[in-house]
Amino acid sequence: MRLDMNENPGGLPKDFFEKAVKRITPELLAMYPEQAKLIRRLSSYLGVDISRVTITNGSDDAIKTIFDVFGGPGKTLVSVYPSFEMYRVYAKMFGMKHQIINYGSDFSVSVNDILAAIDADVNIVALLNPNNPIGTVYSRDEAEQIIKKARQCNAVVILDEAYYYFYSTTFIELVKKYDNVILTRTFSKLCSLAGARIGYAVAAPEIIRLMDNARPAYSVNAVAIEFACAILDEPDLITKLIEVEREGREYLIKQLLENGYEYISENGNYVFIKPNGKVKDVYEKLKCSGILVKTYNNDLIKDYVRITTGGIAQMKIFFDRFIKIDSKNNK
Repeated sequence: MRLDMNENPGGLPKDFFEKAVKRITPELLAMYPEQAKLIRRLSSYLGVDISRVTITNGSDDAIKTIFDVFGGPGKTLVSVYPSFEMYRVYAKMFGMKHQIINYGSDFSVSVNDILAAIDADVNIVALLNPNNPIGTVYSRDEAEQIIKKARQCNAVVILDEAYYYFYSTTFIELVKKYDNVILTRTFSKLCSLAGARIGYAVAAPEIIRLMDNARPAYSVNAVAIEFACAILDEPDLITKLIEVEREGREYLIKQLLENGYEYISENGNYVFIKPNGKVKDVYEKLKCSGILVKTYNNDLIKDYVRITTGGIAQMKIFFDRFIKIDSKNNK
């Protein structure tokens, strides 16, 4: 059971999957993907014009394209750390300087530090809301302060909302208000299409045009498009998936509290647990038992294992094995 990548361990409901898979016909696979129909659905779902939307091969493809358009040698990225690792990777790939804003020892991020780091040399500011891996969120006022400062310096701001379903707050309205904002989302997490690779970006029409010009014409496959359309056609499904994950997270937290564990649970589909035993030993024993979890070398979170949360059934399997492996007698 993979609980290390923040995928949905339960996947899509079987009845929905069986209905959606009927959309995949020989004729569909014989033709180049029709992206326009998903863009239309997203436009309606988001309440924005179709000129503001592009679909991508997962949201990491959208992020890489932003670096392709706005990054480059001698330019600067500002982001907090720890965060989604691909921001660091892409900054290095494109020869950029990476201005890192470190978390405080209390797991907080200083918005003032972010603002102070944005200057004329900065081209991209990455703002993950919630931030992966810890789950930190920003208020609308904080986000707008950062966007305004970036705009003064001719920098774009990535609003990465990969985990917004688990937080239920979005800054989509800021895309309409400011022309230097690019919102990215994915179908990989809550919507359970990590294996299909599909995401999207929302921004000013000129930015979308630049992104589309920097990418292959058919970077998103037809199967991913059909499944994404099927999900958007059934909004009750998204509500149900949110409920299932929340119930599982609450179950896990209840078990942790009852057994005296220190944990961190902010606003994503994951929980950090401080085990009684050594992190490396717990990781290896869980792996041997068939469960993968995430560990970090960063000093702030190196003493924790991170668990992707899913439904109660998956969380029960995890916790039953974890408590046996990490009982105080096994320290």
